[in-house]
Amino acid sequence: MSIEYAIVVKNKTRLESLVERFNTKAQAKFYIERLGGDFNDYESEHENFHASLNELQAQLSKVIKYKIIERAFIPSFIFSKKNIIIVIGQDGLVANTAKYSRGVPIIAVNPDQARYDGVLLPFSTFDFITGVEKVISGKFRSDMVRFAEARLNDGQRLIAFNDLFIGASSHVSFRYKIRLGTSVEEHSSSGLIVSTAAGSTGCLSSIFNMVYGLTNVSGSNQRHIMPVIKKNELFFVVREPFKSIRTQTGITAGLIELKSQLVIESLMPVNGVIFSDGVEADFLNFNSGSVATIGIAEETACLVIA
Repeated sequence: MSIEYAIVVKNKTRLESLVERFNTKAQAKFYIERLGGDFNDYESEHENFHASLNELQAQLSKVIKYKIIERAFIPSFIFSKKNIIIVIGQDGLVANTAKYSRGVPIIAVNPDQARYDGVLLPFSTFDFITGVEKVISGKFRSDMVRFAEARLNDGQRLIAFNDLFIGASSHVSFRYKIRLGTSVEEHSSSGLIVSTAAGSTGCLSSIFNMVYGLTNVSGSNQRHIMPVIKKNELFFVVREPFKSIRTQTGITAGLIELKSQLVIESLMPVNGVIFSDGVEADFLNFNSGSVATIGIAEETACLVIA
């Protein structure tokens, strides 16, 4: 099947969001500078992004027709096999787009290499067009990424490219039962993070950074090494587990493989949630009576390799 359109996915810059909030750039500048912020950083980020976007459009228009959509419209946009997806923005935008990509090849472009790490952004505006041409010809290399899945006992499900959060919708303790294999415990914690291999450099890494900091404060020289998560594995961590007469802390981290599952039963009368990839609006209610089975989803995302 021939490729007919490139779909360029972008997000608003921080400056654009500020102008929406305060109506004008001048009012946004006054607000930020009154609080001691550096408004020049917002302007610089905005200018660099749009310079990269303009360069991308100029090159793309010579090769293929394209459409631009904003991040907010991704959940309702239907991608087809006649598309190439080009994501230009931060790593998180790749994760948000991949969930709805239906296996369509994704070319991820870093618009500002001095600002963004670009773990999921192998292309720049200087070389992305080569990736586009290879996808059009069908001669491209790609990485097939597996999703995490939360499936509820009422049939609802949610998938995640990077990670799932399972916990309370506010900063209160999350009460639940957890089962891994034959081990079962009742927990009180600030929730769980379930990470895919792709997400191991995201939220999961921040948890290990916290562990590194605690070991430094305690005077320990032992450095906890981040686990290497394979494509067909997930890694879960219980955040801030609390031990009491009723609650235990024996199951706090571990691998979930293709043939294994993590089962969570909510004990929250209200405010229990499961959301994915840091997007709180993309969630399932997870209250008393709900049981979530966490495992590896059948869906995959196709990330084009530079």
